[in-house]
Amino acid sequence: MAGINEFVSGWMRHRKVLHELLDTFEDQHLSYKPWEEAMSLSELVLHISGAMEMFTDTVKNGVFTPPSGPSNNIETVSELKGLVEAQTNETKTKLEALTNDQLEAIVEFAGMKMPGLILLDSAKDHEIHHKGQLFTYARLLGIQSLPFFVNRS
Repeated sequence: MAGINEFVSGWMRHRKVLHELLDTFEDQHLSYKPWEEAMSLSELVLHISGAMEMFTDTVKNGVFTPPSGPSNNIETVSELKGLVEAQTNETKTKLEALTNDQLEAIVEFAGMKMPGLILLDSAKDHEIHHKGQLFTYARLLGIQSLPFFVNRS
């Protein structure tokens, strides 16, 4: 299935950078918020990490499927990295199992109707948007050496 394989490859080039970004943070950074109502750094990472699985489940099921992700009881960067790694592997497996019929079927999300593959493209854009926010968090924390925005390997 070329369509989903190409999608997964492009998505992984961005997801790998999330993993690389996590290597730049320290445990005390996890609760950082640039303003009071913002997601904390760890909440933002969990949001990024879990959203693609939610979108994938929505395409698979044909209807919005709320996330069932973990709570934000993360205390260390090591824990967070392990969780993101597990979620990435699970989501990649779910993406690769989608059928052409599921990718072509119309799904409704946030009042919009679109084919499943288009929803997944929007999900990748969503992840890229939040990854950009995470880069900003890192800069605000004074982190100077950051990975390139997309993995080039």
